[in-house]
Amino acid sequence: MATDDGKFYQGHRARLRQKFLENQLADYELLELMLAYAIPRRDVRPLARGLMAKYGGVHQIITADIDDLMSNPGVGESTAIFLKGMQRLMLAAYQKHMDESPIFHDDKILANYCRLLLLGKKVEEFHVLYLDRNRRLITDEMHSRGTSDWAAVYPREILKRALSLNACSVVMLHNHPTANVSFSEDDVIITQQVHDMLRAVDIVVYDHYLVSGQIVYSMRNMQLLK
Repeated sequence: MATDDGKFYQGHRARLRQKFLENQLADYELLELMLAYAIPRRDVRPLARGLMAKYGGVHQIITADIDDLMSNPGVGESTAIFLKGMQRLMLAAYQKHMDESPIFHDDKILANYCRLLLLGKKVEEFHVLYLDRNRRLITDEMHSRGTSDWAAVYPREILKRALSLNACSVVMLHNHPTANVSFSEDDVIITQQVHDMLRAVDIVVYDHYLVSGQIVYSMRNMQLLK
């Protein structure tokens, strides 16, 4: 027999589901609804609100490191995997879009993909997106993983991989774990080196994106890519 608390939770979750169907959920309510499926026998409102207060938003929560998520009281391995699974589903959806449409058709898609991929990383990662002749995504590969303020870039390896994939252009992508820190002088120099090496074989560096906090910087838009 259901307790009064159980009846309240069931009614509350039913109301959340109805608000979801009516597209009226606030972000914290959407998180609560999702957590209710991961933790069905507990009131997850305090957990949802606590996570939102700590991380600042749903985006920051699902991009947090899995060990960091599990350090929160009430978040076990299964719940952390559930949250990270949401991130991977969103990344897969963005990748599918970029597989089928030229990336320049919607720069917001690419920027959101970059943010979702690298936001919350505690060390620098350097990725290369290899594109076909129509600037559709062939593959996104992590080129290197470094430290909190550095990741190695090997221009010849990028060239070699681009040729093996028959790529016609590339997008370079990395993160700065410190929020709101734009491109460094070294970032600009190595980008130009890659640009010059690939240009010799008619492969274009379309752009270099940098994720730092919630900001996605574009070297092309900042006129730093010659």
